Amino acid sequence: MQQRSADAPEAVRHRRQSERPRGLAARAGRWLKAWSWLNLRLASSSQEWLRRHFTPAGQGVLAATFAAGLFGLDTRLTAAHQAFAFGLVLLGVAWLGTLVPLAKLRSHRRPPSRAAVGAPCRYKVEVANTGGRIARGLTLHERLPDPRPSRAAFVDTRAPVEATLNPFERLLGYPRWEWLIRQTRRAEAPAPVQLPDLAPGSVAELTLALTPTRRGWLTLDALVLGRVDPLGLMRRERVVAASARCLVLPKRYPTPQLRPPGRRRLQPGGIEQTSSVGDSREFIGLRDYLPGDSPRHIHWAAWARCGEPVVKEYRDEFFSRQALVLDTCPAAGADPVRFETAVSAAASLIAPLGEQPNGPDGLLDLLLYAEGTRVLTAGRGLMSTAAMLEVLACVEPQPAAAFTHLAETVSSRAARQSACLCVLLHWDDARRGLVARLRRSGLAVTVLVVNEQGEQDDPAAAGGAFIAVDARDPAPALARLSPDWSLHGAHRAA
Repeated sequence: MQQRSADAPEAVRHRRQSERPRGLAARAGRWLKAWSWLNLRLASSSQEWLRRHFTPAGQGVLAATFAAGLFGLDTRLTAAHQAFAFGLVLLGVAWLGTLVPLAKLRSHRRPPSRAAVGAPCRYKVEVANTGGRIARGLTLHERLPDPRPSRAAFVDTRAPVEATLNPFERLLGYPRWEWLIRQTRRAEAPAPVQLPDLAPGSVAELTLALTPTRRGWLTLDALVLGRVDPLGLMRRERVVAASARCLVLPKRYPTPQLRPPGRRRLQPGGIEQTSSVGDSREFIGLRDYLPGDSPRHIHWAAWARCGEPVVKEYRDEFFSRQALVLDTCPAAGADPVRFETAVSAAASLIAPLGEQPNGPDGLLDLLLYAEGTRVLTAGRGLMSTAAMLEVLACVEPQPAAAFTHLAETVSSRAARQSACLCVLLHWDDARRGLVARLRRSGLAVTVLVVNEQGEQDDPAAAGGAFIAVDARDPAPALARLSPDWSLHGAHRAA
């Protein structure tokens, strides 16, 4: 024991020495990533400054002038200094042209309240000339938010493409920079729109268009008025309208009109119970009081008229109620495209399921986990399917362990559902168990699993209709849904 105690500090010392290089390597790697981020940030800032102040022709003249200045340092050997001087004169004249003040304009944009990913979003902009001279040669465009990643995001994030790169490319970090910009860019930059000539006091209405690329809130930083100098080399810009924003809904794919299977189920409390607390079954009439009736059901006005106790009579309600379960708990390190495809698939199914399924009294429940299990119900007098899409527009990935809470909620509500359609991110033991429990409760369950190319899932284990949805192209899989929730060409459980 004494020998072991004496050797213990020595073992600890050796272990710390072996771990020290690894810690130094990690710190050096983070420092190099931060250095790469700083260089890429500076290069991107310079590129953005050139884009705002120079036209493409002006950028070409600027580059040629700079190159001529480098090669023309010795005026006795080359004549490049003459090209350098000529370029400086052109840029100087162009700069003087940008000093002319822009016309006084007042603008008012009317951005839409909602847009959709991948669909062109057009809106009107009203421009009025409030100055005393004619406004000529002006353009108008929207300035979008800066998509460049922060230092923390660049250092801590690993792009999927980095697995195929060599160490030098990973060290430079440019592929990671491009990948992060694509992830944070929310819309394609629209081209400037040419303004017509505006006389003093005149008003013009223009149509601007942009295409959102990500769901969620899209912020329009500013509406910018611009003008190019007479030589067409430099630009002058001015912000004429403050920021605005609109909600971008998830991308939706064509799906057939669905008639969910399953029979009507007893709904304790009726339709009102879905949005309120308490027993509120359907009222059908009055009858005489019988021993054992609840005093809460006494109709006092009828008792006063008849002189005898009268109670209200109710009956239980049976109607169709479908469940759409969205898995929002991806595994650690999963490709974000998989999650976005699952959200788009659920959004594509909401409209076909929510348009009065199985009659005017049918209800649609959307179950998902978003900082807690949420159950959203659409139907008569309740939430609309458009409101459901707005919720899906802002949902974010949740911890993988949170799927247990979602599964418990779905299982506890199985007795009230007529059918269930599950959009899952993986096909593991936890999700197999959920589908099996739903099948044992008598539900007609259809399973859509979003997977990557090359992944193999076991359709026989789904316990019902099963289809694999390609994360890169979900449209063919969604089109295979038939109106009765069966799947054309899909796997069926034995």
